[in-house]
Amino acid sequence: MSIEVRNIGKRFGNFVALDNVSLDFPTGELVALLGPSGCGKTTLLRIIAGLEVPDNGEVLFHGENATERQVQERNVGFVFQHYALFRHMTVFDNIAFGLRMKPRKERPSKEEIRDKVMSLLKLVQLDWLADRYPSQLSGGQRQRIALARALAVEPKVLLLDEPFGALDAKVRKELRRWLRRLHDEIHVTSIFVTHDQEEALEVADRVVLMNHGRVEQLGTPEQVYETPASPFVFGFLGNVNLFHGRVHEGVMEVGDVSLDAPDQAGAQDSPAVGYARPHEFDIDRFSPGQTGIRVQLIRALAVGPVARLELEREDNGEMIEVEIPTDLYRKLKLHEGETLVVKPKRMQVFLKPESATAQPVSGAPAGTTPA
Repeated sequence: MSIEVRNIGKRFGNFVALDNVSLDFPTGELVALLGPSGCGKTTLLRIIAGLEVPDNGEVLFHGENATERQVQERNVGFVFQHYALFRHMTVFDNIAFGLRMKPRKERPSKEEIRDKVMSLLKLVQLDWLADRYPSQLSGGQRQRIALARALAVEPKVLLLDEPFGALDAKVRKELRRWLRRLHDEIHVTSIFVTHDQEEALEVADRVVLMNHGRVEQLGTPEQVYETPASPFVFGFLGNVNLFHGRVHEGVMEVGDVSLDAPDQAGAQDSPAVGYARPHEFDIDRFSPGQTGIRVQLIRALAVGPVARLELEREDNGEMIEVEIPTDLYRKLKLHEGETLVVKPKRMQVFLKPESATAQPVSGAPAGTTPA
């Protein structure tokens, strides 16, 4: 089932949770709503489910207006962050609950319910836990049971609110891969809320970046990561180095270094900020006559396949974070304290108002490095 939201607005007192949001969710797609806390993603999910009523706008299911429909009329499966399983019921009974609560005319027989529940348990690879209670399960197992329960009533839409947020990193990584494989089997239109950019990029067909109740960008994981539409998107999706300078006709001056900025070919001596991710740099030892940004190697962490270098610019003392293959780091035999030269291989430049202050991107994750 396809979903459309049209001009959705929602306020809580003076707080604007959603500001005229319009989106399409095609049939069978797995879409991530991504953004910082308070950006409106959970409110939008609850409005689609019917758990919240919008102040204005409408929700359409397969072209039909569903805005006034009650939750039970929308045929939506909802999975919460904290499982919401019935503690006094077995795993089997938790999954069967929704089927047993159907009106008598629609309710399957006991045999049909049993077959359905066991089929779902096999789907989530936990058929051997049918007689256990939630307290006897791990967090990852409980979340899979919660998902099986949501699927039991054969929803046309599956909504997941931070489904793996309460789990540790290793289990979360395993479950998001599992969710992607499961979605490829069942093809139910699914929308999940997350503030974890890695989770969204790994699992979703498309990603909706939200901030302050508005949609900043919508696209495939590759599109939003490789071609961010705004400074917010660039800063939110992974670590980034910021370079403050001026751009004129496609060339940005950073200190005494000129860097190509083809996206700003029409700019006329305008203040700008350049964004480059840590892996997007060439690095070498300094020698007279080299072009690039002179830096001092402050610290190197060479653990695993990638070496992370903390560098201090000689011209203004600001920090740059650079990542290079550990093999290259060892081949260069770099030492802390020596002078190096770095140059972005790729940089995206955004113009800024003359009065803007040099601040990191709002909503950027910890580790973002202004440079």
